[in-house]
Amino acid sequence: MSIVLKHAKIYTGDEVIADGYVRFDQQITAVGPVAEFRPQPADEVHVVTGQTIVPGFIDVHSHGGYGFDSMDGDPDQIDTMVTKMIGEGITTVFPTTMTQSNDAIDHAMQGIAQAAEKNPVIQGVHLEGPFIAAIFKGAQPEKYIKDPDVALLAHWNELSGNRVKLITYAPEDPGAAKFESYCLANGIVPSVGHSNATRAQLLTSKATHVTHLYNAQRGLRHREPGVTGHAMLEDNLYCEIICDGFHNVPDMVKLAYEQKGPHRLELVTDSMRAKGMPEGVSELGGQKVIVKDRQARLESGNLAGSVLRYDEAFRNVIAFTGCGVADAVQMSAVNQAEEFGLTRKGKITVGRDADLNLMTRDLQLQATYSLGRRMTGTTK
Repeated sequence: MSIVLKHAKIYTGDEVIADGYVRFDQQITAVGPVAEFRPQPADEVHVVTGQTIVPGFIDVHSHGGYGFDSMDGDPDQIDTMVTKMIGEGITTVFPTTMTQSNDAIDHAMQGIAQAAEKNPVIQGVHLEGPFIAAIFKGAQPEKYIKDPDVALLAHWNELSGNRVKLITYAPEDPGAAKFESYCLANGIVPSVGHSNATRAQLLTSKATHVTHLYNAQRGLRHREPGVTGHAMLEDNLYCEIICDGFHNVPDMVKLAYEQKGPHRLELVTDSMRAKGMPEGVSELGGQKVIVKDRQARLESGNLAGSVLRYDEAFRNVIAFTGCGVADAVQMSAVNQAEEFGLTRKGKITVGRDADLNLMTRDLQLQATYSLGRRMTGTTK
């Protein structure tokens, strides 16, 4: 049996089809204008007039949600956490670790690897720390911070089943050049983050990605561009951005969009276990977190990740920047698929996985299909 969604406005990631249809099982088997639709005996047709279809979202930076955290290292809980994230439209995720003890990261890598064996939504791991700068530790515990260590990274990559796709580190640290070379040789994207690097240091770095632009990094100054200025100046760098209105006020999101353009920004949630839970006291890396007014903060006042849903980020980036839906699709799926070599993800085209979101005209999420299975919502 094939599912057909018909009479929707479809943003494929390559083009916009004003009145289109998409046919899929586990993969997309056809997509095009309704005028070209020819029914097949095995079709289960849903007429979704006036609705919008976009590719499933790809979140490459998410620590947790719904009461769970990647660092817990429990494969069943990680599986549950990731499955709940599908309810936000996320069909691909990189569970993200944080600066902790070697043993704790060992445990997390093993748990994520086991969860990934049964949950194909997990397409990689983002190792955030522990190779960062203490001065920009953010919500990362300082006592576990280390200099870049190739042997340790190789060990964690092995424990994950070679799933580490992205690592956040401080390029100004000793040994960074050797560390970067290992990353590039092993399919790991090196990302500058929690870093005090200068523009001069970054010009010799091999980093191709910036973790949560503006946050926990040397900022833009008139005599030193820092990490933020370098990110803005280098066209090749992909930059994550958290569109919750708290990590970055809307005007700064708009500035990043106007400077970088939609082809080098990637929406991330940087969410933690309190996402989807009632406000109150939570936890991150053994640290008390207080969630109030949709913000998660340590007792020190530092932001401690977010409680942002991805579908909110999708709507927010449009509201904050004035961009169109096609650009939001670029920043929520296409860029991530291209950067990380996820050749079956990120677009609604024939042969790719049937990961897609059905939304109302005003972009409220109605249903999410992951590998062709309707996981949330209803269609009529």
